[in-house]
Order: sequence, then C-alpha cells, then structure tokens
Amino acid sequence: LEYYEESIKIKEISLPPTHPNLASSYNNIGSVYDNMGEYSKALGYYEKSLKIREISLPPTHPNLATSYNNIGGVYKNMGEYSKAL
Repeated sequence: LEYYEESIKIKEISLPPTHPNLASSYNNIGSVYDNMGEYSKALGYYEKSLKIREISLPPTHPNLATSYNNIGGVYKNMGEYSKAL
C-alpha cells in the first residue's frame, strides 16, 4: 500500500486527471484495501478508477469490465449480493 500510494502521488502530479494510468493505480490501491477487508475504502478507489476509465476508454474496453468486476467483488465480500449482481 505504501508503494502504491507513493506511485499515485507522482502520477497525480505528472499526468492529467483522466489518464488511464491513474485509473490503474487507483485500482491497485482498491485491491489492497479489498484484500485487507476495508471494503468501503476499496469501493472508493475502484469507483474512482471506473470514472476515469469511463472518460478515457471506449465503452467496450476490457479495463472497464475489470472495474465493474472489482466493484461487484467488493459488494459480494460485503454480503450485498444484489448489488454485486
């Protein structure tokens, strides 16, 4: 987490706010929080990643599917199965 956060600080300074690399970094941080069981934090980072990907990528890009899958996984982990679906 420490290294991902350091990476995101650099990218936030050097890249435009809708750059896909920022989305990947937010996704990585979300994944760490998901694995730690901190689901609300994970969800926030996954949603941030999704917003960037929706702006910067075509609607059929596989990374959008990854974002939706990750958000669904968090809701599943939280026991909110209808939202996960």
